[in-house]
Amino acid sequence: MDIMKESLAFHKELKGKIEIKNKMKLNTMKDMTLAYTPGVASACLSIKEDPKQVYELTSKHNTVAVISDGTAVLGLGDIGPLAAMPVMEGKCAIFKRFANINAIPIVLNTKDVDELVQTIYHLSPSFGGINLEDISAPRCFEVERRLKALCDIPVFHDDQHGTAIVVGAALLNALKIVNKKLNKVQITINGAGSAGIAITKFLLELGAKHITVCDRFGIIYDKHPELNIPQQEIAKLTNKKHLKGSLSDALKNADVFIGVSAGNIVTKEMISSMNSDAIVFPLANPIPEISRDLALAAGARIVGTGASNLPNQINNALVFPGLFRGALDSGAKQITTKMQIAACHALSKIISKKDLKETYIIPSIFDKRVAKRISKAVHQTVNQVKS
Repeated sequence: MDIMKESLAFHKELKGKIEIKNKMKLNTMKDMTLAYTPGVASACLSIKEDPKQVYELTSKHNTVAVISDGTAVLGLGDIGPLAAMPVMEGKCAIFKRFANINAIPIVLNTKDVDELVQTIYHLSPSFGGINLEDISAPRCFEVERRLKALCDIPVFHDDQHGTAIVVGAALLNALKIVNKKLNKVQITINGAGSAGIAITKFLLELGAKHITVCDRFGIIYDKHPELNIPQQEIAKLTNKKHLKGSLSDALKNADVFIGVSAGNIVTKEMISSMNSDAIVFPLANPIPEISRDLALAAGARIVGTGASNLPNQINNALVFPGLFRGALDSGAKQITTKMQIAACHALSKIISKKDLKETYIIPSIFDKRVAKRISKAVHQTVNQVKS
């Protein structure tokens, strides 16, 4: 069986990838009176008197909601909330496996921004954090912005910021190999949706100076007639040379290509037109913008990928478990840009300079240091702000 058939059989056999288990035994009436009525009233009244006690007396402190409306699922697009459930369950399984965080999948049967915001806000008291997932752009930007303003717990859109953090870490390491500086290289990003815009903003925060962003209609520039509001904002921060034209034009003499768009839209000729020691991250799933083999044949020095069966998998699963672990443990009310930058540097530094090579610019998700280092970096950042 190929992997798709094997995975379908795997899901049918399991009937869901996650489950809920009790921490205690319910074998006697004493157990019942402690865990439930009448004993549980003491915990309820303690929380009523001091709401912060909810973190000491319930599982809120270690529970995250993974929430989607099913409008931008993987590379599958708007397939609806029910069809998004396997992905949400997969995220929850990763939370548990790599950070021991209990995560609950929630899919919502609405595309309306107001309804999404209000529903998630009303659910938020049950959780210590909210991980937004697979919500299409540009709605995802407003949903996250409004929820961060309303909620007193961390709200994080993984498709935006998780992707940006892991791309940033991989790029920092790749640049060490080719001996180029982030503030000097020419970067072309294709895809101006949630991931592309977040990557662009994050690389600017890291110190990048020369970024050109493209979308399906070509190079983004200020006052382009087809831009939505988030794209208009990014146009003012990028394309300092005021370029116009196609992706092909944007790749000429570029040092870095980052693709979060569609499959098979980059040719060998486009990669060949880039500068020497080119860094190429074609991350579209399930089909990349250009295959690893073609990119290397065209002259790319380092190639990252979204695929788990190839070197240098750049996947946001490396980020969100440790990021939320650090946020929950530190009692953070939000996940800030400083926390994200700290997570990025922690992830990149896991690989020492002497161990870096063209096929090893980012650690494996199974590297036990990943979640621990990111969590520690986030925790320290929060404590620095508090002090």
